[in-house]
Amino acid sequence: MNLQSLSSSLSNYLFLAMIAGIPLYCFMRGVKVYEAFIEGAKDGFQIVIRIIPYLVAMLVAIGMFRASGGFELLTKWLSPLLTKIGMPSDILPLALVRPFSGGAAKGVLADIIHNHGGDSFVSHLAGTIMGSTETTFYVIAVYFGAVSIRRTRHAIPAGIIADITAILASLWICRLLLSH
Repeated sequence: MNLQSLSSSLSNYLFLAMIAGIPLYCFMRGVKVYEAFIEGAKDGFQIVIRIIPYLVAMLVAIGMFRASGGFELLTKWLSPLLTKIGMPSDILPLALVRPFSGGAAKGVLADIIHNHGGDSFVSHLAGTIMGSTETTFYVIAVYFGAVSIRRTRHAIPAGIIADITAILASLWICRLLLSH
């Protein structure tokens, strides 16, 4: 048996043990597992109902910005700066969309990989950015909305600074490791 199949089998058994083990452990501790599951599902449903308006508002705003040509205009304006720091301009749509929507960012990433090939510098950079940044505005909208926080105070600037830092670090690391 080779290492890959051993690893696959081990991960499958560990996953099964976890799925079966957690309810079994809870049952042995006297927890009414089914009732606790139903109660958790009810609470989860209530949270979803509370956050849907924030999620819809954010997705509509992103759609309006994209339809208005805002992303293209920002790309045009920021291209000279990107050229100075050595970042391919094809990365900018990913960098702009990622803080708002993980799903949209995956679509942009797939488009970059399709256009440049999976083993290109641009694709490696896009994948690194995807893995090192966060959906900042999505998190703010959903989680702050779920607990009714209206004033985000320093969360948005901190999130944006973290995303910019992650993008620049991704560029530096990819340049260092891939010697482009």
